[in-house]
Amino acid sequence: MTPQRWVYLRKLLSGFPSFPSSFSSCRPRVFSSSQSAADNMAEEAKKLAAYSAVDNNVQNNHVVGVGSGSTVVYAVDRLAERVRQEKLNIVCVPTSFQARQLILKHGLMLSDLERHPELDVAIDGADEVDSELTLIKGGGGCLTQEKIVAGCSKFFVVIADYRKDSDALGQQWKKGVPIEVIPMAYVPVSMTIAKHFGGEVSLRMAVSKAGPVVTDNSNFILDWKFEHTHNWKEVNTAIKMIPGVVETGLFVNMAQQAYFGMEDGSVKVRKAPVN
Repeated sequence: MTPQRWVYLRKLLSGFPSFPSSFSSCRPRVFSSSQSAADNMAEEAKKLAAYSAVDNNVQNNHVVGVGSGSTVVYAVDRLAERVRQEKLNIVCVPTSFQARQLILKHGLMLSDLERHPELDVAIDGADEVDSELTLIKGGGGCLTQEKIVAGCSKFFVVIADYRKDSDALGQQWKKGVPIEVIPMAYVPVSMTIAKHFGGEVSLRMAVSKAGPVVTDNSNFILDWKFEHTHNWKEVNTAIKMIPGVVETGLFVNMAQQAYFGMEDGSVKVRKAPVN
C-alpha cells in the first residue's frame, strides 16, 4: 500500500467509531470498516475522474454521447450541474436504457443518432484500460450501443477509477472480453473462438432471473477469458467476422483520452499514443 493511500484510508476511517482492543468481537467490524473505506475511496475516484472529464471536454452547444455504468452516473450529475449553473445548451445521446433514464432524470435534452448522427464528444466508462488506451467494455452488457455512439463522436473520453488502469488487458479485469451474439449462434461462436484463440468462453447468465443475460438489442453475451495477450486489433476483427457475432467488447484505437481517479485524490490523464 502506498503512503498516499494509507493517509487517504486513515482519513476515511477517522469517521468510524473506535473500540477497545480487549474486545475480540470488534475485529470483524474493523475489517468491515476497512472494506467500506476502500469502497468509498473507489467511489470518490470515479467522481473525480467523471467531473474532470466533463469540465475539460464539454462546451456550450455540444452534442454529448452519454455512456453506461456506475462511473457515468457521476458524469451526468456534473453535466446537469453545469447546464444549470452555466445555462449551457447541451444535447445528450444515450448508449443504453440506463443512460437514457439518467438523462431524463436530470432534465437534460435527450436525442438519438437519427437526429444527431455526429457527436462532439462521448464520455463512457471501461472495465479495463491498457497502456495504449485499448479498452475492455461490456461488463454491464451495453457494448454494442456504446461502441456505436463512441464511433460517431469526434472525441471519445474514458472515465474510470484506479482499479481499471492496467499495463496490459487481463491484468486487472479477470472476467474476460464480452461478445454480443445472436442467440441461435452462441454455441458455434463459443466453439470457434475457443478453437482459434484458446481460453474459455461462457454464456453470461442472469443473476436475478433464470436464463442468460439479454442485451438491450435482445441478444446474448459471451464472456471470453483469454489466456495471454494478443494483437487486439487483429483479434477484434477476426471475432467480428464469425457469423452470429454482433460486436465485441474490445475497443481498439477508439479512445483519445482517459481520466483515472487515483487513490490519493488526484486525477491522472492519459492520451492515446500517436500512431
